[in-house]
Amino acid sequence: MKVLYVASEAVPFAKTGGLADVAGSLPQALKAEDVDVRVIMPKYGQISEDFRSKMEHIYDGELNVSWRSKFVGLDKLEYKGVTYYFVDNEEYFKREGFYGYDDDADRFSFFCRAVLCLLDVMDFWPDVIHTNDWHAGLVNVFLKLEHPGDERYEKIRTIYTIHNLKYQGIFPKNVMSDVLGLDWKYFNNGDFEFYDAVNFMKAGMIYSDIISTVSRTYAQEIQYEYFGEHLDGLLRSRQNDLYGIVNGIDYDVYNPATDKNLFVNYDINTVERKRDNKVQLQKQLGLPENRRIPMVALVSRLVAAKGMDLIVRMMDEILQHENIQFVLLGTGDKEYEDWFKGLAWRFPTKVSANIRFSNELAQRMYASADIFLMPSNYEPCGIGQLIALRYGAVPVVRETGGLKDTVQQYDKYSGSGNGFVFRDYNAHDMMYAIKRALGAFENYEDWSKIVRNAMESDYSWKESAKEYKKLYENLMNR
Repeated sequence: MKVLYVASEAVPFAKTGGLADVAGSLPQALKAEDVDVRVIMPKYGQISEDFRSKMEHIYDGELNVSWRSKFVGLDKLEYKGVTYYFVDNEEYFKREGFYGYDDDADRFSFFCRAVLCLLDVMDFWPDVIHTNDWHAGLVNVFLKLEHPGDERYEKIRTIYTIHNLKYQGIFPKNVMSDVLGLDWKYFNNGDFEFYDAVNFMKAGMIYSDIISTVSRTYAQEIQYEYFGEHLDGLLRSRQNDLYGIVNGIDYDVYNPATDKNLFVNYDINTVERKRDNKVQLQKQLGLPENRRIPMVALVSRLVAAKGMDLIVRMMDEILQHENIQFVLLGTGDKEYEDWFKGLAWRFPTKVSANIRFSNELAQRMYASADIFLMPSNYEPCGIGQLIALRYGAVPVVRETGGLKDTVQQYDKYSGSGNGFVFRDYNAHDMMYAIKRALGAFENYEDWSKIVRNAMESDYSWKESAKEYKKLYENLMNR
């Protein structure tokens, strides 16, 4: 089975969000399941010279884009057993950053066309093309509209993964002819039209054979208006072709037994060493050193979607009445950044607010924290809770999206569950969930059981890769 995985970013070459982690890890897991998978992405100027110098340059040519012709190149690199291709055009991709430019419609429609036109150069004709998010959505469109009568293309099946429905690639409607070079009938019939604009994600969904998203619950949620971002009707119409497969994390990268960022390494049988990490982190952050005090961590973007307004509403009260330490790491909206700075000023012995991002500090927080707070308003999958489980930091989460699929409420009577959950998006409900967790922390046997359950939860890519492989097989048999 041959699969071409199309993404706008992939670890370790380029990363702005969770898509890069998926594109860096899932192909390796698919490879382990005997899938011949290759990845293709843009050759950004910010890809490190260490990787660029090792790339094999395999093609220079021209690509027709609407009424004009553009240079296109292709480079190739094998990394951890997976072949990566890089679409080259310095005009479009040799820039600071990856997205957010006025000509993003030009840049990523060019990329999508190039993916298909370069298959001959790669000498790799996939059974399935797996596209991701709006940046790659037009691959599905161009496959159907621009290669009719070519049996090599007509045999290819497509799966389109939505990582976050909020970001859809919406552009002025004049891109239909000037940039995409497509007949206006595809706008007028609704394939591209979205409130009198062009929507790359909408078109990508319509022209894909099947659609997936990054958790079972999110696949259900986005069919409702509240989560559907004005595409819920389309998603309901394709519910029989819509699948939810929860993301995983790379268990080689996120491993408390080998993580070089930690003060002290540990595993499920030496989990008491978490407290050694806690004391060292307290020392680093200037908090009172106390092995027994429960530490609550927040590693997050500081934006409303991540539940920051719930924390703003209740954290003062929690800190006034509970003997805890609260450590946070992240950046985001200035109003939240300023509020957390104020919280640390009001509770200098209880709070450390780190308004920045540091991978080293993030890993140390996961390893040191007893409780990991993630009260998201919505969460397609989430990665923070998966890392927290791996490191034995017990999650307190809202029951939404991937959080619902990966964190189960602890039941002291059956001993099942790996965290604490609240259902409604309500500040008091969040507070009560935190208090339930703190109550369990006071009982050594209960807490040891929860931590063990958390660390035994398997959210590596192994099971998810098997599910994707099954989807590919079913798609090929259509």
